[in-house]
Amino acid sequence: MIRRAGALLAATVLLALAACGSADDPGSAPLPGYTLDLPDLEPLDTPAGPTQVLSGVLGSAGYLVEVPPEWNGDLVVWTHGYLGNSDALVVDAPYYGLRQRFVEQGYAWAASSYDRNGYDVASGVRSTRELADAFAGLAGTPTAPTRTYLAGISMGGHVAARSVEEYPDRYAGALPLCGALGDVAIFDYFLGVQLVTEALAGVRYYPPGPAFADTVLPRLHAALGLTPGDPAVTSPAAQQLRAAVVLGSGGARPGTDAAFGFWKDVLLELGVREPAGPVGGVAADPEVVATNVGADVQPGTPVDLNAAVRRVAPADPATRASTALTAVAPIAGRPAVPVLSLHALGDLYAPFSMEQVYATEVAASGRSADLVQRAIRNAGHCEFSDAEAGAAWDDLVTWVTDGLRPDGDDVLDAAAVADPAYGCRFSDPEAYRIAPEPSEADTRRLFDPCPT
Repeated sequence: MIRRAGALLAATVLLALAACGSADDPGSAPLPGYTLDLPDLEPLDTPAGPTQVLSGVLGSAGYLVEVPPEWNGDLVVWTHGYLGNSDALVVDAPYYGLRQRFVEQGYAWAASSYDRNGYDVASGVRSTRELADAFAGLAGTPTAPTRTYLAGISMGGHVAARSVEEYPDRYAGALPLCGALGDVAIFDYFLGVQLVTEALAGVRYYPPGPAFADTVLPRLHAALGLTPGDPAVTSPAAQQLRAAVVLGSGGARPGTDAAFGFWKDVLLELGVREPAGPVGGVAADPEVVATNVGADVQPGTPVDLNAAVRRVAPADPATRASTALTAVAPIAGRPAVPVLSLHALGDLYAPFSMEQVYATEVAASGRSADLVQRAIRNAGHCEFSDAEAGAAWDDLVTWVTDGLRPDGDDVLDAAAVADPAYGCRFSDPEAYRIAPEPSEADTRRLFDPCPT
């Protein structure tokens, strides 16, 4: 699903552990059909000596654990994002310099591969809880952690937000980064983009078939006057598609016209389906919960999109309506602990609207005091500087330990979000100054510089 994840899909060393157990549980092994990738993670040096790094299999999931020699008694569990439907389970160390930051501040951290791939929030929530509960035994610490925090990216943000609701007494705080906090709304967004595209191109194709990439995609580009690899958007149909994507991804806000040029190829390629992995069901095709029935599709000119766009009901309405811990588990908006989130304004993959959906649900539950959200001025998916993520982490900890709620951005005030300076408050000015021309690695120059 993620095609611009770059560092999120960094190569790891393949360990063929499907037929063997771990030191802590000889019966542990990945589920049938899976192997496990564990990175060759060297301990970090600290003034008190090197950290302790442990890895292995817990149940059917791989794990990494790192404990500094002067442990402060708290734990951070990192929740990874969507890694496709491959048969290799992957364990990621925290990004954005957070691994180093955790260790320097005395925190232990742990990360799970989850016990299956695909978009499977239930697997993430359960595997994360199992690892948090097993930490003391795995690390050999004399006590369990005093506090356990969650931090994660993309689907891992969905995992973190559902986890603090699923186990309200287990976690002290959560830091979802670029999180899919709108749960099924992200699949509604993917569906909506495809149905608007076919309406404006005059090419009816949904649901896409196996020949989509070879036969349909070239027709879409031609009909819309778009060229792969070229950000230019010149035809009236393509400009209306851009406007519809901007409105459907969070409304008018800085940088989104340029962000569409950056993301347009990925959005048109949503009809390209990757092969199913070892586990089937909704985890292999989460879009079965998606619908655009009742959606107000704008803008209405030059084509009346509300009239032109086909309406598609969810293929699996029972799962969509369920409040259970499923692969696409809903988030009720009832955090019982502080949650601080970061999101890129121009992310059109897990769009900024995810924050708006979550903020609306949290407000409806009367829990807005437990949520702080920050907008960052770039267009990447999970593109944050070390300073942005580090400041958010430090502020979350101060909030949890000292009760000092940090500042954030209002994501629901349309006028504020549309202001040309929106997102400047928490965006790292140094990251903008050193940014190259917009690329997959750094999209900050798609935005005007912030006022000094």
